[in-house]
Amino acid sequence: MLRIAVAGATGYAGGELLRILAAHPEAEIVRLTSETYAGQNLADVMPAFRDVLDAELTALDLDTVGEGVDLIFTALPHRTAMNAVPKILASGKRIVDFSADYRLKDPEVYEAWYGTRHTDPGNLDGAVYGLPELHRDEIREARLVANPGCYPTGAILALAPLLQGGLIEPGSIVVDAKSGVSGAGRRAELEYSFCEVNESVRAYSIARHRHTPEIEQELSQAAGSAVTLNFTPHLIPMSRGILSTCYARTKDGVSAPDLRASFEKAYGDEPFVRLLPEGEVPSTGQVWGSNFVDLGFVPDERTGRVIVVAALDNLTKGAAGAAVQNMNLMAGFPETTALTPSGIPV
Repeated sequence: MLRIAVAGATGYAGGELLRILAAHPEAEIVRLTSETYAGQNLADVMPAFRDVLDAELTALDLDTVGEGVDLIFTALPHRTAMNAVPKILASGKRIVDFSADYRLKDPEVYEAWYGTRHTDPGNLDGAVYGLPELHRDEIREARLVANPGCYPTGAILALAPLLQGGLIEPGSIVVDAKSGVSGAGRRAELEYSFCEVNESVRAYSIARHRHTPEIEQELSQAAGSAVTLNFTPHLIPMSRGILSTCYARTKDGVSAPDLRASFEKAYGDEPFVRLLPEGEVPSTGQVWGSNFVDLGFVPDERTGRVIVVAALDNLTKGAAGAAVQNMNLMAGFPETTALTPSGIPV
């Protein structure tokens, strides 16, 4: 059994992680931390876990959090994780980190987009970006995996094969994405309250969303040259799910069969990427609660563009499911362990 600690267990992503781990045949949850609910039982904070997980929540103590565990999930806020990760790594434990603190390889890029100095640049080179579809072999050997952001997961998987195949113009990319409210985290703020969100859709962080450099970093690696793009996120009145509609200009002579062949080559053997039949595009409802990313594309001959649509659950493949997928790779378990259920039919 792999002994697990979760630092920051009571956020939405932390709760989803516990839901998956509770059904994992090779994982034993040893320690759960929460700064807000320390001293309480998990089931009193999250009643869904009553008679499923009987665990006391404790405050995070970096001197003891790794005692008796093999791997730690750090589901801590940005800027907080980089203060905890160095000491945990020094204790010899492996980490899957949910924050953005180790996703960007260049500390200056991090500082520019997150508005704070990176206090642990020495561990950036050793951190592996946790998207198995692109970095599976490196994840297996990693001591620190930077779990991808939810928005970047959809955008990167939608576009990386086309850039790898040289089928689209790298400077032509536009990503329009829409997320459910759980993507903002479990917090009480007016702008995320029911009356503010219900029956309304709004764009936010236009031209400055912090996931932009993460998407550009991974797509630049896929393209073999620098990629700069427009990314605009939207908040929509649903609990969970992300739909990313990605636009790019195709290069001369690229056909619809070329585009499909590129996706099939990249994802034909991937357990959690489903390429839809020709003419179909996905919806968030079909991946709700699952670890799948569903992809569909439509070539637009009139404009010379291709439109790729990606759907995923932001709390599962966009967060906790990806984290368990990474854990499985790091521990040598079958990659799909505890992650095979379909979405929840509606």
